[in-house]
Amino acid sequence: MESEQTHRSKRTVVTRGISFALVAALAFGAGLVVGGGNSSSSLVSHLPLIGNQLDATPDQSADLTDFWEAWNALDANYVITHASSTLPSVKDRLYGAISGLASSYGDPYTVFFPPKQAKAFSDNISGSFAGVGMEIDVKNNVLTVIAPLKGTPAEAAGIKAGDQIAAINGKTTDGMSTDAAVAAIRGPVGTTVDFTIVRGGKPLDIKVTRETIQVPETDDGLDAKSGVYHIALYEFTANSANLFDQAFARFKASGSKKLVIDLRGNPGGYLDAAVDIASHFLPKGATVVTEDFGGKATNQVHTSLGYDDVPPGTKIAVLIDGGSASASEILSGALQDNHVAEIIGTQSFGKGSVQTLIPIDGGSLKVTVARWITPAGHWIMGNGITPDIKVAYAAPGATEAPKVDPQMARAVQFLTTGK
Repeated sequence: MESEQTHRSKRTVVTRGISFALVAALAFGAGLVVGGGNSSSSLVSHLPLIGNQLDATPDQSADLTDFWEAWNALDANYVITHASSTLPSVKDRLYGAISGLASSYGDPYTVFFPPKQAKAFSDNISGSFAGVGMEIDVKNNVLTVIAPLKGTPAEAAGIKAGDQIAAINGKTTDGMSTDAAVAAIRGPVGTTVDFTIVRGGKPLDIKVTRETIQVPETDDGLDAKSGVYHIALYEFTANSANLFDQAFARFKASGSKKLVIDLRGNPGGYLDAAVDIASHFLPKGATVVTEDFGGKATNQVHTSLGYDDVPPGTKIAVLIDGGSASASEILSGALQDNHVAEIIGTQSFGKGSVQTLIPIDGGSLKVTVARWITPAGHWIMGNGITPDIKVAYAAPGATEAPKVDPQMARAVQFLTTGK
């Protein structure tokens, strides 16, 4: 996604323009947020369109004899077997061929959208739809819930990070892309979606009612007993940096020197927000994340803006889990690699590719163009962030939440004892 320019009274953030840390998945950088309805979509940045001046020169190394033989064989021999069916137009066949070409790369985020799907994708980016409020992605070839968003129908219905989606409204998700899944899940407010979920090897049927999604972005406060201040971020939206500024000001005013940043279940969002928030903890010019274009373009290094205004002597812990993705991984990876925070919890999701949109004859070709790399050189995609202190939220097979949050308790222990 491309990052938008964000102007605020005390700073100007300008990033390259073709990244989207998905980017929250929103069908972008690597995933899709199924829900929305306002500006809080979880793009790491806006997905840019490459210009219309595309190279149409035939690749002389490509022998298309087999393609034309298949084209002509279908044209000459295919017979309609259902009364409701029609023959595909020449344009439809071309769109199908482009879709097949994109899928041959084996990347679930490199896909072609014919015109109707391209419009639906554009609507998804803008957030102009109702949904259930969860982010999904393909992991190990299985459609998987990255995280239900806090306070949404998906969370209320009991959907959890890591759930595998076996079917949507009775239709199997085998081979289904995130884009197709989101199209199946979205719909009018008040209607329902039937999911077949696999959790711990067991199938579960869960019905969720669609709503316009309004997600709380932050929560913060001081625990008087331990003296630990916590700031929870539920998404990285266009407004998150300002909200974090306010929470951070309250933290400093509290006099506490112990801070927990809770990124659990945060599926990501705007790259600018992650860079801005990291800038409170890093000196000006310190690397936050690198956009690696695999040698096809100059790498783009996103660096701290240098607020670097943490009170002296402050100890910091960051909580992550399998629902922490995209911008959450960028922020936690930056703080970990720059040795300013202890990362506690479980392995993050591992969403770290960058897409751009290329317009083709009314449709859009979404192409992976880069990958996100932490300051120490670790690929986020497929790997995620490894905690310094590993703590599970619940025992394997547990059906109820623990009475005491063990990950938060471990963070408090670290901040108060140093161990």
